[in-house]
Amino acid sequence: MDVEFLLSIKLMVVGGVLAIFAIYERLNPVAGGPLLLRIGRATRAGWARLVKNLSLFGINALLSPLIVLPITVFAADHSFGLRPGWWSGWLGLGLDLLLLDLWIYWWHRANHVLPFLWRFHSVHHLDETLDTSSALRFHFGEVVLSACVRGVVIVVFDLPLASVLLFEAVVLSSAIFHHSDAKLPARLEATLARVIITPSIHWIHHHALRADTDSNYGTLFSFWDRLFRSASSTVRFSDMPIGVEGLRDRSLPGLITTPLKSCGSPAATGSNKKRSA
Repeated sequence: MDVEFLLSIKLMVVGGVLAIFAIYERLNPVAGGPLLLRIGRATRAGWARLVKNLSLFGINALLSPLIVLPITVFAADHSFGLRPGWWSGWLGLGLDLLLLDLWIYWWHRANHVLPFLWRFHSVHHLDETLDTSSALRFHFGEVVLSACVRGVVIVVFDLPLASVLLFEAVVLSSAIFHHSDAKLPARLEATLARVIITPSIHWIHHHALRADTDSNYGTLFSFWDRLFRSASSTVRFSDMPIGVEGLRDRSLPGLITTPLKSCGSPAATGSNKKRSA
């Protein structure tokens, strides 16, 4: 398929999901009461936070066609060609998405374990409020590093560009969903959580308690955390403190230069205490 066509489909899907949950979380939030009532008295800090998140997203949006997309296209065009014939069609697409989600689980986990990677990833975790905009808040250094490592996965497993771009659309949509402040019916969320990452699962990952921050690494499917024993037993509560334990959020320039500073030790000792067996 044409790359521009695939990118336009991705943009429409992600944009639609972002709009839906940005509205829904304001009508029916979990944290802090009805957001419609709070909009009129939104604080300057709240608007400043939104500007920071959207600014970081804007930087990544500018870099994506210049760095991320070329890396992805190059990797797809220079794979080892070891893809077996039976790994094709809808089955192949499903396996591609499963493999990419397994990769992003371990990449995410590595971002919490390796100090160098945590310096970039902590920018995402320093956000002290969670909503749809949090899903857009990543340091451009992390985005570029992720693209490079994913390029290796694409080359080794001979992943088609179409599968990678579809996965990006699905993962971005999933991230918007599970970072949102959307209140879901309890039975529906419990059912979804058996298979995919929901807000009740991912909010624990952003709990300002290091034991929980270093858990629940899944991005799309929830069974990876159960399989690899990284699921937290903590249950989300409405006024759960969000962020990095012992640290406060930073200004936009401070976030951009965060990789040059200390952001706490990743995978702190004892972080397994609150995880399920």
